[in-house]
Amino acid sequence: MRKFDYQAKDGSTNKIVKATVQAESENAAAKLLIAQGFTPLDIKEVDEDGTFIGRLKGRITTKDKIVFTRQLATLIGAGLPLSQSMHTVLEQTPNKRLQGVIEDIVASIEGGKSLTESFSKHPEVFDKVFLALISAGEASGTLDDSLRRVAAQQEKDAATMGKIKGALTYPIIVLVVIFAVMGFMLLTVVPQVEKLYDDLNKPLPWLTQGMVSMADFMITYWWLVIIILVVGIYFLRQYLRTASGIRAMDIFKLNVPLFGGMFRKLYMARLSRTGQTLLSTGVAMLDMLRITSDAVNNTVIADSVNRAAEKVKGGKALSESLKAEDYILPLVPQMIKIGEQSGKIDEMMGKAAQVYEDELDEEIKTISTAIEPVLMVVLAVVAGGMVGAILFPIYSLVNTIS
Repeated sequence: MRKFDYQAKDGSTNKIVKATVQAESENAAAKLLIAQGFTPLDIKEVDEDGTFIGRLKGRITTKDKIVFTRQLATLIGAGLPLSQSMHTVLEQTPNKRLQGVIEDIVASIEGGKSLTESFSKHPEVFDKVFLALISAGEASGTLDDSLRRVAAQQEKDAATMGKIKGALTYPIIVLVVIFAVMGFMLLTVVPQVEKLYDDLNKPLPWLTQGMVSMADFMITYWWLVIIILVVGIYFLRQYLRTASGIRAMDIFKLNVPLFGGMFRKLYMARLSRTGQTLLSTGVAMLDMLRITSDAVNNTVIADSVNRAAEKVKGGKALSESLKAEDYILPLVPQMIKIGEQSGKIDEMMGKAAQVYEDELDEEIKTISTAIEPVLMVVLAVVAGGMVGAILFPIYSLVNTIS
């Protein structure tokens, strides 16, 4: 049983009542309140574990959604009624939060709503691509095929993002190590060198003096450093949530040295794969472009797709509309043009997606191989510079004494 906080109007007194009720789902909670003579105004599930760890454990991962989608497709394809299929998937779902979502969807379906309407109540779990494919599958009677397509789409996207995250993990770890080494040496070793020079009344070399000044500042004003870091990170995160911040980050991803080409291919693969999946399920061209512009998850590319959609609405071919956009790589409009001539746009978009996915794999491997020696050189320069700044003064003192 789940807990729900509710706000309802008491039918006998006309007063607004706030309390908690236990029920299997939000729908069941509403029915229970109506049976007791209340008119529900607002019902919200109580998060009994609101801690960070609790939210992390309870979050719905891409893997959870893929397993759920594939199981539902298999059961519907086997001929089971929709409601029974949902109940069966519910029993096999280990994720508590996803269980709650499925329970709500089941209650909605049994209440007479369509599957698309029921899924659309949870946009934080099921995105526009998922909903569009479900809607097309319901309309065409090929719901099991649509579910398999959306699961395949999610798997490919998750695999690609996993490879990119893997490529970025190593340089991040090395940079953390570099800063840790710098901090350790500044706070422990450098002050000892300064003390040694003070005892001998000798002036410090300029490089060592710079490190000493930096160490003194960090030791004396450590609280100020922490405040600056915390405030800086907070305001940066807030800025990146604004429209201008999101756009700035999207432009940065497309143009950042070394990784810019990788991100461009990622977005082209995502655009082509999503377009192929939607068109092959029967989604109309303009609807496909509208949904795809959201699915690429980059405002710059989305603007390009939306501009192309406006041209298509005016009667221009999609290939020509996309060709004029700066951030759309040439292969996409070229393959679409072949598809327009052969009547197989979805198939050609799928081939374009495959090309970019393969190229992305190769580029990730190349970057991973090339970035290791670059980072090693950076680490050697930083560590060597600090060691030199510490050892050279000591050697100078030794030579002076001898």
